[in-house]
Amino acid sequence: MPDNLRAGERYTGQMGLVVRFSLPVPHPAVVSIVGSGQRRQVVEAHRSIDRYLPSYDYGDTAAMDLKFALRYEPTDFAVLRLAFEHMAKAELEDWVRREPNGVYARRGWFFYEWLTGDRLDLPDSGPVGYAPALDPGKHVTITGEPSRRHRVMNNLLGTPALCPVIRRTPQIEEYLKSEIKAEVAGLVQGCDPHILAKAVNYLYTKETRETFALEGEVASGSKAERFIDALRSVRDFDPTNEQDQTRVQNVIVDPRYAASGWRDFQNFVGETTSGHREIVHFICPKPEDVPSLMDGFAALVNRLKGADIDPVLAAAVISFAFVFIHPFDDGNGRIHRYLIHHMLDEAGFTPPGVLFPVSAAIVRNQAAYDAALERFSRAIASHIDWNWQDGGVALEAAGMGPAIVVKNRTDYLYRYFDATPQAEYLYACVIDTVRRDLRDEVLFVEVFDRATKAVMDRIDMPNRKAAQLVKLVMQNGRIGADKRARLFPELTIAEIDELEAIVREASPAKDDVSPEDPLPPFPR
Repeated sequence: MPDNLRAGERYTGQMGLVVRFSLPVPHPAVVSIVGSGQRRQVVEAHRSIDRYLPSYDYGDTAAMDLKFALRYEPTDFAVLRLAFEHMAKAELEDWVRREPNGVYARRGWFFYEWLTGDRLDLPDSGPVGYAPALDPGKHVTITGEPSRRHRVMNNLLGTPALCPVIRRTPQIEEYLKSEIKAEVAGLVQGCDPHILAKAVNYLYTKETRETFALEGEVASGSKAERFIDALRSVRDFDPTNEQDQTRVQNVIVDPRYAASGWRDFQNFVGETTSGHREIVHFICPKPEDVPSLMDGFAALVNRLKGADIDPVLAAAVISFAFVFIHPFDDGNGRIHRYLIHHMLDEAGFTPPGVLFPVSAAIVRNQAAYDAALERFSRAIASHIDWNWQDGGVALEAAGMGPAIVVKNRTDYLYRYFDATPQAEYLYACVIDTVRRDLRDEVLFVEVFDRATKAVMDRIDMPNRKAAQLVKLVMQNGRIGADKRARLFPELTIAEIDELEAIVREASPAKDDVSPEDPLPPFPR
């Protein structure tokens, strides 16, 4: 294994703290090792192993492992939070006294007091330049506010109650340069308002259908209409308010499973296999942790709204934080995707009246969506001590199915998570849905309207019948003999042949479309 220690080596940084105190946390994204004969890095799928020369070793103490982490690594707050519970306060105080103007000492001091709420026995920092709490070169940050005591700028995304982190990976940097917002604006501005309105109307239906499909459900009739109405008023939604969250949950789920507020019981995400065996995929936070986590969620939303952060990244942090907390028994996934729309709309990323059917992009590659969720659930799974309630016998508790009990502390696993994989995933989905679903639907409506007008200019038939004819030709290239006789008995063979040619002429030719610019998905 590339992270196995060799002679003369030891872990430092955050992995050094994990090993030193046997911390029950997922391993950090960067594993640092000092004492190597040469500087080298091994990059794996979800982490990197960095080896440093002995000259990089600050010293074999917890405080110096922390100093190394703050200088060279992206920050993992779950590691820091638990490490501070084990570190001697005197060791931290001594470090700050030795380096009162040091950037990393002041950062460590700030993080200790910020995360624990406990005050070190130190006077306020003297007149020295402010240092960013998180290194903006390694993390996505906001402008934040100054902590005068530490002379540190608090540029963190959240608060001690809930603070995800996004690392500045090459993929994140590439997405931030994509200018997808300008792409959307150009598409919308160059579109006939009538065409855009018709396209958007269908996109609301498409988003509704696909977000329910992700849960294995069919949205039809009044259920679909209720959700479409909710999407149309997404900007009015207050994601920080339990009552508003509950209202949307009630719209989404079967009335028999409507919640009256956040859950007060332990839940999990799983599936029943043959032999009635239950497979657990994700253990949700303990019910007693939900109120404080949701308070942190509200603070996270308030902190990121209007902040200088890319709207897609803000939407990723907020929407995935919600689904990881899982505050309701049912409907969490759909509210999670609803939150994406709310944040993009609230930030002005989505043009007024427009909707990106993000769920359609998710459905197209659901394996990637599952992988984004599992990057979190699998990382924390081994740190949760749980059992079936009542000694392994599935308890039918209030009709909710098998019940589990979580026996250890787990809140920090959900408060401080690395949202980088989820942010990368959502950004790819937004780009995909803009360049495919939004653009293709606009093109479809343009072609459909042009073809329908041309058909009715040739034969003054009812709108619905003309639309039916156009749709059949756009789907199949022509109308079969059976459908000609059954659906259009009033038209002659020659007339239908002529109308088919009119529709084909109105449609874009394949030669006019580049490989990156596919024909619209005419079949509905």
